[in-house]
Amino acid sequence: MNVVFDLGAIVFAWEPAQLLQQHLPAHAPDAQSGAALARSMFHHADWKAFDGGVCSLDHTLERLAARLTLPMAPLQDMLGTLGERLAPIPETVALLEQLFAQRDAGADLRIYYLSNMPAPYARDLERLHGFMQRFDGGVFSGDVKYIKPDREIYELMEVRYGLVPEDTVFIDDVPANVEAARGSGWHAIHCTHPPSLPTQLARYVTIDPIGRSA
Repeated sequence: MNVVFDLGAIVFAWEPAQLLQQHLPAHAPDAQSGAALARSMFHHADWKAFDGGVCSLDHTLERLAARLTLPMAPLQDMLGTLGERLAPIPETVALLEQLFAQRDAGADLRIYYLSNMPAPYARDLERLHGFMQRFDGGVFSGDVKYIKPDREIYELMEVRYGLVPEDTVFIDDVPANVEAARGSGWHAIHCTHPPSLPTQLARYVTIDPIGRSA
């Protein structure tokens, strides 16, 4: 079985509303306004262009500041080093370590990632977190110029790693990304609570304490 992890909100904590409340309190003074600003910022074509590797960080910051009437300095502070501050989710890292151990013990199991992630942040994650090197491979949107839920990024994963759709399960927190995976013939898990992920994954992969997987 191939297990493909999204990274943001699955492997690494991603709480954009709280991030905006922290760095832009005048524009996001509470949870509701933080969530609204997060939608305007991270679900807009400007951010998708950065995610997809067709717009630089500097240009993205300029466009965000102009479009949303935001001050540049806190935007730079918030987004300039965001990749360095994405914290691993302990429960998911523990699950990954168990899956890596089972694979290394000879289980028929491969572990990948598929993430909408700008290239500068991707390099930070690779540099700072040793477990990123233990995946069997993966794709960052910023490197390949495709983003989820576009079909092309799923097809690229299949071609690059020889994934058989019916032998592949994908984990993501965004419903559209989950549905796109299913549309490509993959199994898929919509995960909104990472501590529950082992139970959700158990439908597809048998995980036991002695390092065997089916």
